[in-house]
Amino acid sequence: MTGYSWGITRLYSHPQQYGLCYLGVSYGAVLVLQDAYFYFTHRLFHHPSLFRWLHQGHHRSRYPTPWTSFAFDPLEAIVQSLFLVGIVFVLPLHFITLIAALTTMTIWAVLNHLGIDRLPSSFPHHWLGRWFIGPAHHSIHHRKYTVHYGLYFTFWDKLLGTQDPDYEQKFDERLTGKVDGV
Repeated sequence: MTGYSWGITRLYSHPQQYGLCYLGVSYGAVLVLQDAYFYFTHRLFHHPSLFRWLHQGHHRSRYPTPWTSFAFDPLEAIVQSLFLVGIVFVLPLHFITLIAALTTMTIWAVLNHLGIDRLPSSFPHHWLGRWFIGPAHHSIHHRKYTVHYGLYFTFWDKLLGTQDPDYEQKFDERLTGKVDGV
């Protein structure tokens, strides 16, 4: 028996139950909520008393690769999985929406661990680069542990002062080779 078969989750299988428009709305809501959950738990993982137990394994890669996106300490993996386990009890989600969120999370994590120079140098200056996290944004996090904690969006970093104030400048200098490190 599962929570779904017992009827205690909010998962549903008929798209018309909430309407087709709700599929997109719920997908967007999951991404925004997951980003908030990730930001605050990720920032907590960096607390000196927790880092060694929850997140140090991921940061063994100072220069991330796609494989780094799958390098989690066991406790970190459990804490991060709690979001998706919990959200199905709170928000009505179609199975396809849940699959889409899992797929987005996986692809986004791999893309953000590609390294600093995988997108055009204009990306941090473009509106997408200002609001969405890309490889350069996350690469800086792997070098400086005190900035850039988000998953999808730069919103929380900007709002709570964990956005590197020199992010765009450092990205440009890094690409042109004017700076040795970030």
